[in-house]
Amino acid sequence: MTPTLYTTTQVSTTPSNPAPLTRRYRGFSTVSKATENYALFDFELIKQDLLNHFYIRQGERLMNPAYGTIIWDLLFEPLTPEIQHIILQNVNEIFNSDPRVQAKSIVITPYDTGLEIQCTLTYLLYNIQEQLKMRFDQANGLSAQ
Repeated sequence: MTPTLYTTTQVSTTPSNPAPLTRRYRGFSTVSKATENYALFDFELIKQDLLNHFYIRQGERLMNPAYGTIIWDLLFEPLTPEIQHIILQNVNEIFNSDPRVQAKSIVITPYDTGLEIQCTLTYLLYNIQEQLKMRFDQANGLSAQ
C-alpha cells in the first residue's frame, strides 16, 4: 500500500472578501466628521476640495491670490442681475477649474441673511450626479448639503 502524498482540494474562483474598487483619489479632511481617521476618497474628496475652494475668500490664500470665491465680498450687496451674473461666472470658474466635475445647472437664490447656491454636479470619472446646496450666510459662514 502506497501512502497518499497529495490531497485534492476545491478552490473557489470567487473571492470571499471582494476587494474594494480602486481608490483613485486619496486625501484627508479635518473638517469631515464622517470618518474616524480623517481619510477621504474619490467623490467625497472631490466634494470637499470644491467646498474648500468656496470657504476661502478670494485673495486670502498665500501665493495664490486668485484662489477662492468672491461671494464673501458680495454678501452685503443687493442681488442685482449684474451681481448675480458675476457670482454665477465665479461659481462656474471654480467648477471648471476642477477637471473631475462638471456643473450641469447653477441656481442662485437670495434669502434673509445670505445666498443659497444649488448646483447639479456630475463627478465625471464615476458618472455620479449629485445635488449640492451651499448656503453663504453673513453670520454663520458656509454650510453645504
